[in-house]
Amino acid sequence: MEQDKIVIRREHPKDYAAEENLTREAFWNVYRPGCLEHFVVHELRSDAAFVPELDLVMELDGRLVGHIMYMHAVIVADDGKRVPVMTFGPISIHPDVQRQGLGKRLLDDSMERAAQLEAGALCIEGNIAFYGKSGFVEASTKGIRYHGAPEQESVPYFLLKELQPGFLDDVTGVYHTPQGYYVDEAAAELFDRDFPTKEKRKLPGQLF
Repeated sequence: MEQDKIVIRREHPKDYAAEENLTREAFWNVYRPGCLEHFVVHELRSDAAFVPELDLVMELDGRLVGHIMYMHAVIVADDGKRVPVMTFGPISIHPDVQRQGLGKRLLDDSMERAAQLEAGALCIEGNIAFYGKSGFVEASTKGIRYHGAPEQESVPYFLLKELQPGFLDDVTGVYHTPQGYYVDEAAAELFDRDFPTKEKRKLPGQLF
């Protein structure tokens, strides 16, 4: 894929409707029948933890094919300190161009921008098979635990990457997902009515 055909830029308000539809297409029937992710994106833009500088879209030949957004988050350290970090998601690539390296390209570009904003570390929930290619490791290997999980339990989908080497040296504690990610499902259903009708299907491998 020719790199000069790809543009990664900040999202503008005029992109909102197309981007929410893109997210819906990317996640429909993936983790549950239908999806919530397009409503999550809609809600997070007005959340206090939202990082507008890292609300990015990817264009391929002028067509919007990808999106990622970042949020401020926190690790509550065992010594009582609150360590600022960031998280991101959803990260969406249109189904027509998935598995072509565009997700990693968008992610890596966004992390470079996050580092320029002096983000020290990123904590996410995701698949190590994908995110490990961009330097993420299981957070438990760095002494960071997932909120709600037993203290000694490893959570394989809870991942971490330091953007500033040594940022989490001597830090142990619990990561807390920003509350904005927890949306009301009934509200999401109402929101979805403004989109084209799609069939919700229960498929093997869905989480919910």
